[in-house]
Order: sequence, then structure tokens, then C-alpha cells
Amino acid sequence: MEPATGVGLGRLSADAQDPDESAGNVPRPQYDLRAAIVRNPRSHRNRGTAPEACDAPNLLSTAPRTREELAAALADFAAQGIDLLVIDGGDGTVRDVLSRGAPVFGKNWPKLIVLPKGKTNALAADLELPRRWPLAAALEAAPRARSVIRRPLLLERPDDEGWQAMGFILGGGVFNAAIDAGQVAHRFGAFQGFAVAVTAAFAVVQALFGVGRSPWRALYPMRLATAPEWRDLPHSNDSESERRYACGLSTLERFPLGMRPFGNSGKGIKYLVIDAPLRRVVALVPSLLMGLDRPFLRRLGIHRGAADELHVHLGSHFILDGEDFPPGDYRIRLGPELHFLVP
Repeated sequence: MEPATGVGLGRLSADAQDPDESAGNVPRPQYDLRAAIVRNPRSHRNRGTAPEACDAPNLLSTAPRTREELAAALADFAAQGIDLLVIDGGDGTVRDVLSRGAPVFGKNWPKLIVLPKGKTNALAADLELPRRWPLAAALEAAPRARSVIRRPLLLERPDDEGWQAMGFILGGGVFNAAIDAGQVAHRFGAFQGFAVAVTAAFAVVQALFGVGRSPWRALYPMRLATAPEWRDLPHSNDSESERRYACGLSTLERFPLGMRPFGNSGKGIKYLVIDAPLRRVVALVPSLLMGLDRPFLRRLGIHRGAADELHVHLGSHFILDGEDFPPGDYRIRLGPELHFLVP
């Protein structure tokens, strides 16, 4: 089956010859895996640059302009039986590929390679990928690369059958204000781990000294219940049991700058929930991000843990891998096992 038309798909022919090869020089390397690449030209380090040159034969490629085009391209890749899918972009690109690919691949995903090109690349940090990993080098390393298994968050809506999204970091409540601050940091040239540090510092200052109706000290409608009992997480203030300050969920194992925001929560969907912006709690945020985990934290309204599934109600918008999602009721469970190749 030939690639679908109209979605930016192309293919490097196995019959094409390099000038050096036709001149009798050493032939280009051959790749056993049938590979495809999704390139996001809007990712931070892809902007204004041409696609990377690569001599891999039969490499399918797409640079979709819309998510509908992305879905069509992924369906075509699946029909052609790819073994390897390269994602050329940041966390948002990974989120879109996983979300649009979920109905296509189900539990049978090809192996994955991520070329970290975004402003922030939390997944790449977790996988300990080199900041610059050329496409040709990644493909050549693929047959002998290590495979690291990660399971994304899988979001579903009870009121919208068939809707789903997948990603690795979800944040609600004051997390949204932190994302906005991160965008400011990006505009001033702070990226990757440095941007995380700037944003965290700014959040602490604003929450400690913010006054009035500052979004840094607001409470947000929020309920979380974990399987299998489906009891709401405890709250340190019964009169505010329907409202909390912040929540963060993730399945990643490692975070930028050595941070450990979920402490010793274990495996599964890790969560960090903060009931209220008490000044003592806010002052502990830097230590919390680095892994502080003590019994007294729960008395302060700081909850950590891990679950295979959660039911959440978020009364305000939330962030999944950098994208804004609407408020509502969501079922969050572990997504499929994905095999990421790392050098």
C-alpha cells in the first residue's frame, strides 16, 4: 500500500543511490527495521530548519499540519507494518502522536524513538536521551539500542465514549499558573531544566507573597478517588473538601534537575496533591520537588501515592504535557506498554 496522499507523507526509496555509492565507495548502512518518522516543524529546535538528511531506505515520513492529518498518517504507517516510529519533537508532539495513534495501534505499538526538539522534554529527561540525537545516528543505533518501557496516562471521559488522550504529566490547579510562568521563561530564553528551575522559584515567590485574588493562592474545584476502593483522597480541611490547591500526576520515573516530586510513591500513576497554599507548605515546595517525604506532610495537606486508576473531577482547565484541556470528569488509567529505544 502506498502512503496516503495529502498528509505530507514521503518515502526514501531503497533503490536510490548516493553519489559515493555509485562511485564505488563504501555503501550506506542498511536498516533492518521498517521505520517511519513524524516530524513537528513547529517544535522549538525544528523551526526554520530543513528536515534532517538520512539515507535509510524505505523510511516513511510525515510532517502533518493538523491532528487529522497526523491520524491519517499513523493509520497509513500501521497499514504498512512499521516496526519503528520516530517522533521528532517535544513532549507535546509525543502527546499528539500517542493520542492519535491509540485507536490505530491499540496495545500493539511499534518501537519508539524520540528526538527531543521541544522547549521542554520531560520524557527525554526520563529516558536519559542525549539532547542532540541526529536521526541517522538514532536509526543506526536502533538494532542494538536498549528498550525502556513506559506506560503513559490514558484519559477517558465517561460522558464522551470513544474520547481519549495519552500523555505523561498532568497538572491541575495552580499548575496552570506555573505553565503560564514557564511560557514567560521561554520568551526570555530559558529552556529545559533551567526553565523548570525558574518557574519553580517564581511560583514559590508568588505563592508566598501573593495577595488578594492572586491565581497563585487560589483554590480550585478538585476531587480525586483511587482504585479499588474509590474513596476520595483525604482532605486536611473538611470545610474545603471539594477544593484543593494543586495536583500533579505522572508515570515518569526521572525528572529534570534530579527532582523527585512524587517522593517514594512507587510504580503506577504517581500523584502529588496539595490541599491549600499554607505559607509553611509553600515554603516546603523546593524540598518537596527534590523528594522530601515525611509523615508530617499529610497533616499539612500534602498527599502522595500511586494507583493503577483514578477518577478525577477537575472544575477548572488542566494541563496534559503542555496542552490545555477542559474541566470535567475523567477516568485516568495506565496506558499500553510502550518500548522506547535509547542509546
